[in-house]
Amino acid sequence: MNASRMTPSCRLVVRLFVFFCVTLVLGCGMSEPAGGSEESGTVASRERMVRTQIAARGVQDEGVLRAMRSVPRDQFVPGAVASYAYEDHALPIGWDQTISQPYIVAIMSELAHVDPPCRVLEVGTGSGYQAAVLAEMGCEVYTIEIVEELGHWAHEALEKTGYGDRVHTRVGDGYRGWPEAAPFDAVVVTAAAPRIPQPLIEQLREGGRLVIPVGEHWQVLEVHRRTASGVEREQVLDVRFVPMTGEIRDGKRRETAGDVGGEEAEDATPDRDQPGEDKAETGTEQE
Repeated sequence: MNASRMTPSCRLVVRLFVFFCVTLVLGCGMSEPAGGSEESGTVASRERMVRTQIAARGVQDEGVLRAMRSVPRDQFVPGAVASYAYEDHALPIGWDQTISQPYIVAIMSELAHVDPPCRVLEVGTGSGYQAAVLAEMGCEVYTIEIVEELGHWAHEALEKTGYGDRVHTRVGDGYRGWPEAAPFDAVVVTAAAPRIPQPLIEQLREGGRLVIPVGEHWQVLEVHRRTASGVEREQVLDVRFVPMTGEIRDGKRRETAGDVGGEEAEDATPDRDQPGEDKAETGTEQE
């Protein structure tokens, strides 16, 4: 079948088939990074990705576009899925986690609204790709991953691709952030939270932005900007991320208990008028 004549529903079925086939190959762990020297075809794939998936959807920040053209996404996925690295969808990376769709990485980077020199906290390292993009934009990045094996894998991938000196990695729960490195110009959370983690707001400098998917099954990508008078909130678009885990879920259980007469929950997310799986957080540093 001519791919250019496939209907959107057919393309979706093909992508889902590839996704689940790759998931079976990966199993519950992650293989080695793709490895190998960069080829002209990879450069062309990145250029095409930026042109057709990112710029075409309205991302305009030149720093973001340059970074997306520069970071080798294929080096941040298992070798089994490297050939799909520049396609327009998320990919499984093992341990029930995924690497986000390229557009989502780009829009979250743009919403962070950072210019070098900048300091950014990322909660949910995943494969390390989002951290690498932020580092390529000129930021010093502090990133936390709750899945120990994945955190170590991401650290290795960042070292191999030359971003190890600009990205500080830590394995642990990111709910309380990285207070000794605060304040941050931006905090980027790459897993869906049931409510806003107050410690992350407190670690923003004035004018800093928290970019975070909020919700359970239905999620909305939100930007929370810290100001002198409080916090401004903007809802951007509907998304699907894997859930944030760790202490945030303990808080959710306390919130539920509060609803039936138990302890009152703190920092609950305000209700939204309407609803909206890309990936998942204080512990061991890797420098």
